Amino acid sequence: MNGKIVLVGLNHRTAGVDVREKFALTDVENFEIGIMAPCPLSECMALSTCNRVEIIAVAKKNVSEREAMDAVLGYWAGICKGSPELLVQNTYQYVELEAVEHLFTVASSLDSMVMGEPQILGQLKDAYRKAVERGVARTIVNRLLHKSFSVAKRVRTETAIASSAVSISYAAVELAKKIFGALDGTRAMLVGAGEMAELAATHLLQNGVSDIVIANRTLSRAKELADTMGGQPIQIEKMYDLLHEVDIVISSTGSPVSVIKARDVKAILKKRKNKPMFFIDIAVPRDIDPDVNNLDNVYLYDIDDLQEVVEDNMAQRQGEAVKARAVVEAETRVFGNWLHSLALQPTIVDLVDRSEDIALRELAKTLKRIGPVDEKTRKALETLVLSVGRKAMHEPICFLKRRTQEEGSAAQFIDLARRIFNLDDEAVPHDAHMDRKAGTCAPEDIDRLIDASKNKEQ
Repeated sequence: MNGKIVLVGLNHRTAGVDVREKFALTDVENFEIGIMAPCPLSECMALSTCNRVEIIAVAKKNVSEREAMDAVLGYWAGICKGSPELLVQNTYQYVELEAVEHLFTVASSLDSMVMGEPQILGQLKDAYRKAVERGVARTIVNRLLHKSFSVAKRVRTETAIASSAVSISYAAVELAKKIFGALDGTRAMLVGAGEMAELAATHLLQNGVSDIVIANRTLSRAKELADTMGGQPIQIEKMYDLLHEVDIVISSTGSPVSVIKARDVKAILKKRKNKPMFFIDIAVPRDIDPDVNNLDNVYLYDIDDLQEVVEDNMAQRQGEAVKARAVVEAETRVFGNWLHSLALQPTIVDLVDRSEDIALRELAKTLKRIGPVDEKTRKALETLVLSVGRKAMHEPICFLKRRTQEEGSAAQFIDLARRIFNLDDEAVPHDAHMDRKAGTCAPEDIDRLIDASKNKEQ
């Protein structure tokens, strides 16, 4: 098939961060435009993120997949001023349907560091849009990327691959949703300003929490974080002045002893008229007295609780991944059928053209024999012979479509059809069609043999 698809990439599984940094494509635009000029490629698209770099390319006519792959690797190593050997050692390389299946897997987030995360699909869409704008994504890449987006949608619709939390911070938010329902209008407090607490607070704000109080021993750090998140900074000693006003508390100090006691929370609940409170303790050692969980309308989760939720959800995602991969495999076969039909298309066009050419030549001979006819009759005869020619090709074309959908059969049957109908106008020896017994090969002799066969059957 002309236009073989090749895919070369490296990711967090095949290469360490030092290698990923070395071969990161910081200027994707110039890479794509540059590789199209010296390389035997007709299409190209590059994706470069912190965890992966992938180049999808389509080889030009009569260029082997190996030549295309070597061209991509050589140009990639050269533009990054890196060792080609080091690049090859850390990359994966796929061709044709293996490349298609891999891209569908990536788009569906089955190959991500965190399975099911939606970020990679957005990055892929953005990379594709820019490739289209630069004119380096054409027929095959266009179809391949649009199909990858629809596969990702099917995976998310038909499986629960992305429905459960698989990070500590996100698990905390999902638990908060179960307690409060929608988080719109709720208030939160960070006690301490650790990285994990900051990430959880970011998720809370994205899910509707109205504002956040940041209580920290160092007020400057609280102010720094408040500027980022739009929160209210206070000294940690003053947190009890505002604790009754918040619904969600995330604590992550470095204190060796509890900073939130059960007796203090009990007093706060009276001020809140027993409205529910949700405490997330992600400190080690723990910041919040475990007895807090014994109070009515209080929900306390520590890091072990959250980790258990994450592990349960990861197990669920692994189960859903089996369903997702079945979708990817099925869609890969569908795309393969389209690729095979693409390879067959020029032969179909040539078959129809050949049949129409024969029909019109035979019509011209007949019109010479019967003499002048009016224009209406001539057009009617032309329509007739063209219709007969096309219908004569209908069954051969249907046969080819069926057979070229069989794995590994496309090239064989396309080549056979082109030789049978001599679509490439090869020089044929004058005696190639000779009946060895009759010793004849002229068209009129062939007609005579056909007539004789019919009479014998009668």
